[in-house]
Amino acid sequence: MSKRKSENNTRKNQKESPEDVIRALGDPRLDPYEINFLPQYRGGNKPMGAFINSYGVVIGDHEYESPSSPLERWSKETDPNIMTGSEWVHPYKDIGFRTAENRDRFEQGKAGKSGIFMHPTADAAYKDQQQDEK
Repeated sequence: MSKRKSENNTRKNQKESPEDVIRALGDPRLDPYEINFLPQYRGGNKPMGAFINSYGVVIGDHEYESPSSPLERWSKETDPNIMTGSEWVHPYKDIGFRTAENRDRFEQGKAGKSGIFMHPTADAAYKDQQQDEK
C-alpha cells in the first residue's frame, strides 16, 4: 500500500474535521494529481487549494467519501440537485482532469471529438466544439 493511501485510510478512520483535512494536505501549489493547464485555462479567482463546501465536504483532496456528503446519506428523499454546481468541483484538482480527453483539452488545446460524447441522446461536446471554431 502506498504511503499516501495509508495516510488517507488513517485520516478516514480518525474522522478529522474538514479543516484538519485541508491542513494535512499541505501546500496547495504542490499536488501530484494536477495537470499542466495551458495559460488560457489558468487564472481568475479560482481556488488553488482544497476548500470546504456548504455541506462541510472537502473538495480538492482527491477523496470522494466524506461523512458530510449527501452521497453518504442518500435516500429516496434526497434531491440530486443539491450536488450540482461549482461547490462540488475543484477547478484544478478534480479527478476527471486525469482522463486522456481532458488532458488533451487542457494541456494541448485539442478539441473533443464531435458527435455524441458520453451521453446517449445529446451532443455534449457541441458548445466546446463551437468555441474552438471561433
